[in-house]
This record gives sequence, structure tokens and C-alpha cells, in this order.
Amino acid sequence: MPNQQNNHTDSLISTGIPGLDEILCGGLTRERLYLVEGQPGSGKTTFGLQFLVEGVKQGERVLYISLAENAVELRAVAASHGMSMDGIHIHEVIPGESLLDPKEQYTMFHPSEVELGSTTQEILSAVEALKPSRVVLDSLSELQLLADNALRYRRQVLAYKQFFASRSCTVLLLDDRTASTSDLQVHSIAHAVISLEQKPQEYGVDRRRIRVSKYRGVSFRAGLHDYSIVQGGLIVYPRLVASGSRVTAERAQFGSGLAQLDALLGGGVEEGTSTLISGPPGTGKSSLAAQFVSAAVERNARAAMFIFEESANNLINRTRGLGMNLERPLESGLLTIQQIDPAELPPGEFAHNVCTAANHGAKVIVIDSLNGYLSAMPDERFLTTHLHELLTWLGQRGVVTILVGVHQNFIGGNTAASVDASYLADNVLLLRHYETDGEVRQVISVFKKRGGPHERTLRAFSMSREGIHVGPVLRQFHGILTGVPTIRDDVGSTETGNDD
Repeated sequence: MPNQQNNHTDSLISTGIPGLDEILCGGLTRERLYLVEGQPGSGKTTFGLQFLVEGVKQGERVLYISLAENAVELRAVAASHGMSMDGIHIHEVIPGESLLDPKEQYTMFHPSEVELGSTTQEILSAVEALKPSRVVLDSLSELQLLADNALRYRRQVLAYKQFFASRSCTVLLLDDRTASTSDLQVHSIAHAVISLEQKPQEYGVDRRRIRVSKYRGVSFRAGLHDYSIVQGGLIVYPRLVASGSRVTAERAQFGSGLAQLDALLGGGVEEGTSTLISGPPGTGKSSLAAQFVSAAVERNARAAMFIFEESANNLINRTRGLGMNLERPLESGLLTIQQIDPAELPPGEFAHNVCTAANHGAKVIVIDSLNGYLSAMPDERFLTTHLHELLTWLGQRGVVTILVGVHQNFIGGNTAASVDASYLADNVLLLRHYETDGEVRQVISVFKKRGGPHERTLRAFSMSREGIHVGPVLRQFHGILTGVPTIRDDVGSTETGNDD
């Protein structure tokens, strides 16, 4: 006797993909029918296998009904991801090679009039025999072609829905959209619709995004979310929403380890704030960011660096030449350095990696540089929105975030960066070149600090084997930010001036 359909919408099961479960606010409602659609190559089969593998882990009987791929091909897909097929029953409903015999061709009847009934009967018999609680049917396009018209196809899917529901099955219908590009028949029938999107880029890997366009009775996380297919299956990176974790707390100041820089910053930067270090190439932005990391690990605090342009090896060697020892905390696990390839990493995965570092205890996180971050974000008009959510999320967890922004002009000219994040950052440190006495020098200043008062002076900035040095106020110069300042005769030289 078939069981009655489950009426409890709060009884959820996992999809086997943690990120997707988060988007679905817990998973899929039991004993409902779901549509998973996407073009060939978007990962639907892998999705289905992960769903069934999770069912096996929960001690359930599971069934994969294939209308296109045979068991050998399915097992090969599973093996490529390191998945075990133990406990997964595969039922093939595929035309045999006898169909190639001209004598077997239909003459009086259309193939759909003969094959649809036999296909349906095979599917129903397999379910009745195994009595599974999870079923994957791959793919709907075969049924749609056999149905021949929209009315027959819709009624067929409705009949399947009632059949599976009466037998307490949670069903994934996979649709590769090859039969019709605009068919919405199943959208109105399915309890939820999950779309997998694969978008080619002009350079680098394809951008993969997942979207839940419908889920009856559940307030899911709407919008597009990045996902990737790796060995092991699909990994979904839910779109970051910082508003759900806002907190109010007092933040202590975090020192850079350089007394004069902290004085310039009014005592240091506050925990939970973001600091943009901006300037043209060669001014020492990355080295200054590394100084904050060095100060953190010296206090036995965790730190993480995400670098786009520079290799980790070059970073270690360069900072060693400035008197910083980042190699030891890197070996001990106190510091993590992740080299980012923008062509290979979707922005959602990058945000996920940054948040993971914070969840693992990182108190200082460096993103070097925003220009590289822009390269990882093809839809650059949304860059500031993504960045705002990321900085807000990190700030709520007391993380000191250091951003590096690159200007294009070396001396003089417009100081605007190609990525304007100055209004998003809580603090803005500006490094500039200027020319005097036939020599190019650097200057540092604080242009913005939300956490409290700060110096508004321009100070000399230099780097050597002894480390980073923030020098005296450059009072004898006028027009330093133009790049070619004039010298005032009524003020002493920088070498003899005081440091106030």
C-alpha cells in the first residue's frame, strides 16, 4: 500500500552539497519533486550522484534512473570524483542496439506512441521493486521528446509527481535543456527549481553559477551563487550577505609595530576596520601591508595574505630583505599565504576563502591588490557591492583588513586608482613619490580615518635592510603631492627636523 505524501515542510534532507544546503536554508523538503536544469557539462550528473551518495550515508535506499548514460559511464563519472557507488542502484532505460536493425524500425506508428509507454513502465517497475527514498531521473529531455507535444509531456510529469509522492520518494529530475530552450512546463510542477549556469569567459575558465529560482514554502537565499566542479563533486559558494550577522562591540586599537606610523594613525588602526594602502608602483604598499602581518604574528595572532600579482616565494624573500621573518609563522601555520590566479578563481570562491581564513582565527587579512580582485570579477560594475559585503562581514568579526590599491601615475598627475574603494575603507593611507635634488623619494600620509583623530602631516617614508622607516614631517617642502615640490628656505632640512 503506497504511503501518503509527507505534509511536513520542515522535514529537510541534505543535497550532499553543504553550500547549496545553506542557500536552501537547510536542504530539500522530503518527498517532493525537484527540477535541476542546466546545459550539458554544467554538472547535473555529478549533482545527482552527490545527492544519492548522501542518501546512502543516511542509510537510505537510492536509485539512479538513466535514460541516456549507461552504468559504465556513470560509474566512471563517480570514480573520477572519488565517489563510491556502493549502495546506489542504477537502472538503465536506454534503447538497445537492436534499434539499429532496419527491421525494428516503426512504420505504422510514431516512435513516441510505442516507446513512451514502455519507458514509463520500466521506470515505474524499477521504483516498485526497490522502493527507494531518493531517486534521480536523468534526463527529462528524453521524456519530452517521447511525449511529442506539450500537453502530453505536462500530464506525464504530473503523473510521475503523484506516483513518486505516494511512494515517499524525494526526486531530482535532471534536464539538459536540449529538447527545448524555453519550456516551463516542469517549472510550474516542481517543488523547487535549481538552475546551473555555465558561462564562457573571454579568458580563463568558464564562470559557473547556481540559482534557486523557486522553492515553495521556503525563504531561500535568492540570486546567483558561484560554484565549481572539482575532484569530489560540486562546491557551491553562497553569495555573501553580511546583514545577517551585524553586531555592536567596542574595538581595541591594533598597532603596526612601527611607533611613528602608529602616531600618524592616531595610535593605530581599530580592530574590525579596513585600511586601504594606496599609491603608485614602487612606493612600498605591499611591504607596508606585510608590516601589519608581521606585527600580528609577533603577537602570536593569526594572519592571512591573498596575493594576486606576486608569488609567495618572492613575497617571503622580499620581506626577509626588510628584516621581517614571515617564513617561520608560515611553517607553523600562524600565517597562510594564498596566491590567487584571477583567471582560474571565481569571485564567490575567493570571498569564501577569505571568510574561511577569518573563521579559522585570522585577525589580520591582506588583499593585495584590488586591481587583481577586479580581474577576478568580470562583472566589474558589481565589484564595490561584493567588496562592501566582504569588508562588512570581516569587520563584524573584528578582523583588521588591509587592502592594497595601485595608482597608475608614478609622479604627479591624477591620484585616482583604477579601483576606487576609498569610500568603502575605514582608513586610507596614501604613499606617493616625489622628486627632489635629483632623487626620487617616498612620502606617507593618512587621508582618512573613521575610528578617531589622526595626524594630517606628510612624513618621509623609506625602506632598507633595517626595515620600514616612517620619518619626520616634511615641513620644508611645499607641493609634495604634485610630485615636484618646492623647498622653503625658512624651514630646516628633513635630516635635522624634529619628528613631531
